[in-house]
Amino acid sequence: MPELEVHHEEGEHHDPFGQRVGVLAGAIAVVLAVITISSHRAHTAAVMERSAANDQWSFYQAKRMKFHSIELGRELIAVLGTTSPGAADMLKRYQSEQQRYDKESEEIQGEAKKKEAESEVAEQRALRFDLGEGLLEIGLVMTSLYFISRKKLFPVGGVVAALLGAVIGVSGYFVH
Repeated sequence: MPELEVHHEEGEHHDPFGQRVGVLAGAIAVVLAVITISSHRAHTAAVMERSAANDQWSFYQAKRMKFHSIELGRELIAVLGTTSPGAADMLKRYQSEQQRYDKESEEIQGEAKKKEAESEVAEQRALRFDLGEGLLEIGLVMTSLYFISRKKLFPVGGVVAALLGAVIGVSGYFVH
């Protein structure tokens, strides 16, 4: 009966630095995942805020059109004369409607500007997350190149890129 032979591959050796690089790559990947999710959420928020701002501007335009329609009615009554029995009442009603639409349109315009500002903040936040994400991806790839080349320069460059990406990405949480 032949005996079982155990062969040990020559050249196979324990690489403690490689293990540390592997753990580092895993940590970079986790931070990258968090920043990527935050980036996607920030982009969604920016689109939603921009849409809300556009809706407010459309509402503002509708109010201004009503305002100008009433203004036209008042001018027509002025040109045609106020001799008809209901003209004076109509002018009073038009005056109050015109004031109401003017006030409402100012409020809506303020809300639209507020929504635009919120959209700008969300876009700035998304930009920071995107920059951080890109640098973290570069850091992950550079760190992983160690396993192909066994050159320590790659993980060092990867750590620098990943740290910079993490700082820029995390700064996105502080944009208000």
